[in-house]
Amino acid sequence: MAKNPAIKVLPWCPFCGKDIEKPVIPVQRKMDEFPTATCQCGAVYVSDATGHNLGAAMIECLVHACNDNWELAWDLLPEEDYLTGRLENYDEETHQIVETRVLDGRIIRGTLYFVRLNEAVAAVADEAAEATAGDKNKSVENEDQFPDIPPEPQRDPKRKKKRANKTEVKKLVEEGNVDALVDLAMDHTQTLRFLQRLLYNFDSDFRYHCAHVTGLVCARLSTRKPGKVSDLLHRMFEACVDSAAAHWGQIEAIGSIIAARPSLFGGFTRHLLMHRNVPSSQIQVLWALGTIAEKRPDIVRATPFYSLFDLLKTTDDAVLLGHAVRLFGRIRATEVKNRINELTGDPRPLTVYEEGRPVRTTVGELADIALQQIDRPSSEKIEN
Repeated sequence: MAKNPAIKVLPWCPFCGKDIEKPVIPVQRKMDEFPTATCQCGAVYVSDATGHNLGAAMIECLVHACNDNWELAWDLLPEEDYLTGRLENYDEETHQIVETRVLDGRIIRGTLYFVRLNEAVAAVADEAAEATAGDKNKSVENEDQFPDIPPEPQRDPKRKKKRANKTEVKKLVEEGNVDALVDLAMDHTQTLRFLQRLLYNFDSDFRYHCAHVTGLVCARLSTRKPGKVSDLLHRMFEACVDSAAAHWGQIEAIGSIIAARPSLFGGFTRHLLMHRNVPSSQIQVLWALGTIAEKRPDIVRATPFYSLFDLLKTTDDAVLLGHAVRLFGRIRATEVKNRINELTGDPRPLTVYEEGRPVRTTVGELADIALQQIDRPSSEKIEN
């Protein structure tokens, strides 16, 4: 069923999930036939208002991503050197996605086409641009500071593709067989839906294990098919706001996916805070943010995380306090250091899941670790 056409849906980047700006015609035009822009994650996108010129749009987008270096662009191989994505039903006039494909009596056929170079190719393009035209503005997110995972090897196109089923996926999750799950997901993206369904389990040990495995699978799959992982994240967020259904495991899986590939999906982090005031989701939100912060505390600190400070004052729930302390230590929240200090020695027990495994601890132990993290020099790392 189509959504209410009166609701404006802003277009987003299929690689990082962030809302994107309206593409515009560049001031210095070369071949530019299409409005273009660049996402904060580095992906370049162009708008084809008719949806009938995707071939030309793809070429222009790729060349623009290469800093107008035609020789480099023609030498690149899709999936090996760059990834692509698209958003359909885009209205260039109002800068929104129109799922009904009709707006104010107009037929909407526009498409946004995206290209994201891999890190090595992007570096070559930047070096070439610097050599000829000076320094090029860098992306807001400097991925060179944060090691990323290597591209997933290309599969043999002549192989017999596998098809996933719920029973097989569950068995592989229980075994923690990430390699086999990645192979399945590369051949049959329905694997991701089976993983999402497995999260609806009353056993918290299984949920967190499944969420962790899902994060590992999506991290590797995203090196080839980032759009599929982005779609999964959108479905999970939609499940979290569906009042007619439980959302067991969804927030945990979202946190695991972002933490496993923060350079690509870090833009989704801010959406977790939408659920911070829902009693049934608070612990999961704190856990997800804390798990992301272990890898990229800067991403969490870029959100309105300070809205969570009151939890240390207004709750006496040991599990909620422990997860809040775990988060604030990892983002080095000096703003609440005094309150965390008051919790040292608190003997109340709780379970925190790390890499899909339950870890028995206490509020006081987590407070001690958090204080070490807050006080440590920035060049040092405290093991959790």
